[in-house]
Order: sequence, then C-alpha cells, then structure tokens
Amino acid sequence: MPIRIPDNLPARKTLESEGVVVMDSSRAARQDIRPLQIGLLNLMPNKERTETQFSRLIGATPLQVDLTLVRITDHQSKHTSEDYLKTFYKTWEEVREQKFDGFIVTGAPIANIPFDQVRYWPEMLDIMNWTQTNVHHTMFICWGAQAALHHFHDARRYRMPAKAFGVFRHQILNPRSPWLRGFSDSPMVPVSRYNDIDRTSLGPDLEILIDNPEIGVCLLDDPKHRAVHMLNHLEYDNRSLADEYERDVKAGLDTPVPANLYPDGNPIAEPENHWRSHAHLLFQNWINEIYQTTPYDMAQIGR
Repeated sequence: MPIRIPDNLPARKTLESEGVVVMDSSRAARQDIRPLQIGLLNLMPNKERTETQFSRLIGATPLQVDLTLVRITDHQSKHTSEDYLKTFYKTWEEVREQKFDGFIVTGAPIANIPFDQVRYWPEMLDIMNWTQTNVHHTMFICWGAQAALHHFHDARRYRMPAKAFGVFRHQILNPRSPWLRGFSDSPMVPVSRYNDIDRTSLGPDLEILIDNPEIGVCLLDDPKHRAVHMLNHLEYDNRSLADEYERDVKAGLDTPVPANLYPDGNPIAEPENHWRSHAHLLFQNWINEIYQTTPYDMAQIGR
C-alpha cells in the first residue's frame, strides 16, 4: 500500500514519476485499516527536497502510511515561503497532543553552534521529551541525532580536524539487529559533517550498530528511549553531496571533492549512487518493526 501525503505537495509529482505509489485522501478513507502515523520534523532549509527524500523511502513500504510534515513553531524559514509552510506543514504546537507510531527528526545546518545557543533549543528539548510520551519509535538524524544523544545521554560531540565529506564504507557491528536486516557487511554511506561523537562518552545503554573507525559512529540503537540515532545521511539523493560541494565552491570555500562520489573522482561527471539499497532497507526495517510492535490503540503509545 502507498504513502499518503498532502494532495498538492510538490513531492507528489517526483515520487509518482519514480514509481512510488501515492494515495489521495479519498482513497485512503475507503480502506478499512489503521494506517501508520509517521511524523517528519523537517529542520533543513530546503524543505521540499528533504521531504521528497524521506517520502521516497517511507513510501516504498507495502503498508499504508500517513505522513505529517512538522516544523518548529516560531522559526522563520529563510528558504521556504510561509505560504508553503502553512499549506503543507503543521507546527509542533499543533501536533503536540497527537500520537505517532514513528517520528523522524532531521539534521539542521547549525553544526557549529552550541546546542544551548540554538534559537529553538527550548522547543527542541520539549520535542525530544515529548517523543517519550507521544511517539512509539523515533529516528534522529545527523544534527537531530547529536542533539538527542546530548540530551538523553550527555554524549559529548567534538569538531573533527577536517570535514567528513563523501561516501564512505562502514562496518556492520551487529548483523542480527532488526534495524539492519538484509544489510551487506560493509555498506557505503553518505557523510557530510564537521562533528563527531566522543565514543568514550557513550554509555552501555547505547549500542553502536554501524561504525567507521576513521570518521566516527554512524548508527546507534537506543532501546531505552525507543530510538535510533543516524549520524549520517542514507536518505540523500544522487546529487545531495554534489550540490553541497558546488555551492561551497561558488562561495569560495576550500571544500574537498566528496570522496567516492564521482566516477574516477571527476566532479564534472554525474555522481554514482552506492547507498540507495541500504537506505531502503533501513527505512523498511524501521517501519516494519514499528508495525510489529506499536499498539493498535494509539492512546496506548508512550505508555
């Protein structure tokens, strides 16, 4: 069964052109099942691109999913019009009384700002605590994962000597994890970050599932908080890293060519996608585990 997103969301045309089955509201209402309720807190500046990336992966499931797009309540976006946000997004204040089977918190381009100096940090604290009462399982990604690890586990992050930028081979540390069913032993994963987590600050209630000894932890399981923390970007499309690189070059930044992205390292060539299958596996495993374990009565979520 397909994903249900707002009827006029621009991502719909992109997904339909790729063969992702998208359901409209009237068709969904005729199906006598409880769809999974998934929320996406989109902290990225390019909202449309990010929502398309996640919808592509969530929409590949055979289950019916209702996707709710969520934004920070009082944050003024510089890159997305207020009309667009009002049409397709709900503020967290508008959804805080709702329950969700799954909730995704994206990254944000604020890696160099201390957490407590982020303007919307107080609301982020409320949201992270809210996931413990109103969400069955949460996926925190990139900056979202760093923030959650800091908040829930007092994990320390530090700035790396150089930006980790490119597509890097990682190691699977627990192939029996339900989140990693079907993964190969050494998947390629897109990485774009300046910071890493000090692994000596990670307590025994966290399990590292995917790792790279040189550029840091990739995926952690956090059963105590019903969460997984993905420090990197399996959701990226073919050109995410390439566009970031080209933007930095135009801005005069000394950004290296993304590692292992272009054929023969040639930035003029079109990027090659070496991670798509693992992106689908991660999200299908996540949704399947949610489906198998979430209460049918949504009022019981968080209890």
